Amino acid sequence: MTDSTVSSDPALAAPGDEAASFASLGLDATMLRTLEGLGYEEPTPVQRETIPPLLAGRDVLAEAPTGTGKTAAFALPILQRLAAAGGLGRAGEGRTLALVLVPTRELAMQVAEAVHRYGRGLDAHVLPIYGGQAIGQQLRALRRGVDVVVATPGRAVDHLTRGSLSFDAVEVVILDEADEMLDMGFAEDLEALLTATPPGRQTALFSATISPTIARIAARHLREPVRVAVRAERPSREEMPRVRQRVYVVRGADKLAALGRILDLEDPASALVFARTRVEVDDLAEALAGRGHDVAALHGGMSQEQRDRVMGRFRDGSLDVLVATDVAARGLDIEHVSHVVNFDVPSDPDMYIHRIGRTGRMGREGVAITLLEPREHRLLRNIEAATRTKLELATIPTVADLRERRLELLQASLRERLLEEGLERYRGVVEPLADEFDLVEIALAAISLLEGANARDVEEVEIAPASLPVDRPLRPAVRPGRAGFAPAPGGAGGRGGPIRPGGRQLPVRGPAPSGREAPQAAMSNGRRASGPWVRLYVGGGRRAGMRPGDLVGAIANEAGVPGSAIGAIQIADSFSLVDVADSAADRVVSALRGATIRGRTFPVHRDRDA
Repeated sequence: MTDSTVSSDPALAAPGDEAASFASLGLDATMLRTLEGLGYEEPTPVQRETIPPLLAGRDVLAEAPTGTGKTAAFALPILQRLAAAGGLGRAGEGRTLALVLVPTRELAMQVAEAVHRYGRGLDAHVLPIYGGQAIGQQLRALRRGVDVVVATPGRAVDHLTRGSLSFDAVEVVILDEADEMLDMGFAEDLEALLTATPPGRQTALFSATISPTIARIAARHLREPVRVAVRAERPSREEMPRVRQRVYVVRGADKLAALGRILDLEDPASALVFARTRVEVDDLAEALAGRGHDVAALHGGMSQEQRDRVMGRFRDGSLDVLVATDVAARGLDIEHVSHVVNFDVPSDPDMYIHRIGRTGRMGREGVAITLLEPREHRLLRNIEAATRTKLELATIPTVADLRERRLELLQASLRERLLEEGLERYRGVVEPLADEFDLVEIALAAISLLEGANARDVEEVEIAPASLPVDRPLRPAVRPGRAGFAPAPGGAGGRGGPIRPGGRQLPVRGPAPSGREAPQAAMSNGRRASGPWVRLYVGGGRRAGMRPGDLVGAIANEAGVPGSAIGAIQIADSFSLVDVADSAADRVVSALRGATIRGRTFPVHRDRDA
């Protein structure tokens, strides 16, 4: 194998730099419109280095950390290349044109969803294939025809052996997270799959490290690849900012409600909220404004005059929340930022470090808050490894917490007002009432009027608990806005040590035991169910309009199961997975089979490959 090598500085170019635009990479108008609609502003380093050679038909060997934007780096060229050749949209002919291999079913779902989003305007048919999904469902989809298959190696080999998945027409093969697939024992499967694909195919291999084994696979199966290396320097512990870092595990559908509640309890002097896209920034700013925050949006779609005006308000303290994309916030130098919030987990650990460095400056303490969906646990491990810190898992505030905090703030406001002058003019209101009522009762009535006047038109409901996979235990949680919070162990003076990226518990191939340890964050009013948990398969997903709240409501109402017995929920395009306490599983299965959800009934059974 011979290769040409490109290395990349992880620092992103300035906004407006033509060299940093997606248009400069050779993407066609259809792809650019898709990216603009999704709110993407500029490519990441791995995208800048890999998209041009992939569009040119070259093989690529890329060494890049997990979560640096690799999915778009290979998905966009695949879709554009196949569409230009007239291949996409002809899945009914039974031709699979591209094969993407990934280590886990969670990543298979994520990658398939991303490819589907990028290829929506091209009529691309995408199918994730992995253990845990009924194979009959996969067989039916394959018979209808699929343009792009995203598969775990074991299940792909199963289909290859059955003859249900043909590689005769495959033009592109992608190996994503190749090092992790090898760690999980998929070396033989990868060899079999690569050997079964046409020798003239285009191949791209992505790996966090290029080990000797990875190099041997590349030498056998890649043709004169362009080698890309995206590396990042890790800061020493002394260089890390003085920031209290908290992580809230929350389902995607509940993130906005959780953000509003957390900010209400934190009551930040100045918070910088990071979101991925322009659309997300605008939506978050509008929603937070509805909760009474002085908030503004900042993104690349604004004129320079608008940006300057927003920045001026944030600097002078007239805004308490600024919602921004990373690109728009570049060069932002504000000393008084008290809170940084990651509405989405940064895909690159260095981006996380850069973001939280906006707070905790000039010797002050800052707070960094991250909203984490259960399926993003791998990104959390990468951040912990990069920061050499075990991040604190905090509990989403309850409605009772929110009410208590509002009363605390009201009490503080009253104390400040009592210390000020100018109250004498109200004596004529209070003294006549004092002849008839106790002064404390008068004060209580005044407070109730004040609270009613300040009430927001937001109906507060409990947020359903979410949980990380069971290999991540919950550390003692701390409620926000309370005294006595200590930095997470692993910071200065803490006991937590470095976490090696390879030091994870590896999944076991084949069926897992039916009884798993209880997900750590499945809580209701501070309690969680004990004993083993099981995963249930529900035959309806995003295409059927399924939302996490629909499943929680159906389980609670139809089966009479408390929230403490409901764990993580994953919604895919055509099915959903729900963790429930083993003791309630049979009752939930029986109830859901006869229940109507979103106007339909769905098949429900224990997930056989959980």
